[in-house]
Order: sequence, then C-alpha cells, then structure tokens
Amino acid sequence: MITTSITNPVNEVISHHVFANVLLNNASSQKSLHATVSFSPGDVICRFNAGTTQTYATYLTVQTGADSHITLMPEFLQYINHSCAPNVFFNTSTMELICLQPIQPGDEFTFFYPSTEWEMAQPFVCNCGNDACLQLINGASHLSVETLSKYKLTDFIRQQVKHKLSL
Repeated sequence: MITTSITNPVNEVISHHVFANVLLNNASSQKSLHATVSFSPGDVICRFNAGTTQTYATYLTVQTGADSHITLMPEFLQYINHSCAPNVFFNTSTMELICLQPIQPGDEFTFFYPSTEWEMAQPFVCNCGNDACLQLINGASHLSVETLSKYKLTDFIRQQVKHKLSL
C-alpha cells in the first residue's frame, strides 16, 4: 500500500496586490505583507488614506494626532508588521508609505510602530531578531530621545517628543 502525505507550505499567499502579497504563516497563523517588486530608499511605495478615523487606538490603527487614529486604506497595509530595523515608514502628513531600506521581491515590509504611536493599545514583546531590538514595544512615549533619534518619526510623534522635552 502506498500512502502520500500532503503538507501545507509554511507561508501561503492569501491575497495579491499591485506591489505586494499578503502571506499567512500556517505554523503561527500570523499574516504579513511581502514585496513582489523592488524598491529603493526614498521611493514612494504607495499612497494611503483613512478608512475610518477614531479618537482611540486599537492594534489595527495608526496614530495621526493626539486624538486621531486611522485604519489604513488600502486595507492590506494593516499587515505591515513591526521591526526594530524597519524598511518602510508611514508618513502620516503626506499619506505615503516610504521605502527606508532596499527591498527585494519576497522581502517582508516592516515599520517601527513607535514611529506613529505615542501610546499603544496593545504593547508586546518584540521578536524581530535585530541586534538592536528594543524588546518591549509600547509606544514612543516610553522611549528615550536618544533611541527615538535613530528612527524616522511622523510629524505628530516629533511634536510629542518636543512637548515632552519642554516639560
């Protein structure tokens, strides 16, 4: 008797988009966004806008002001995960996703959550694996100015840091 075993690939493409695919990791059930084309630092990857705007943070929102948190449109951008060594930046003033590091097809898009979030709705322990990993990610308000100076920050976060320093 011959038996065959069918195994699922670790990462499964669950949706295709112009410049990226959303992948599902079947082992962890985590979703992530991966490039299908190359980008260079400074490239505008895409424009985005607010699907909804609310006064409170959730794990799916991006902060644009003291009491302004947006859901991202196009919606697949919500699958850009955190890294302490990000390769993209959400510029919430121009509403553009900007490339920070060279990106090749297959690379996961990642951003630094405290670059947009002053206080996070759901802090977490980071597993990015970078040598300079910050471990606990809970918003820019919890980081030193020295640490924040190593990252590209939204205008809102820069204003918050400036205000914090003036107290």
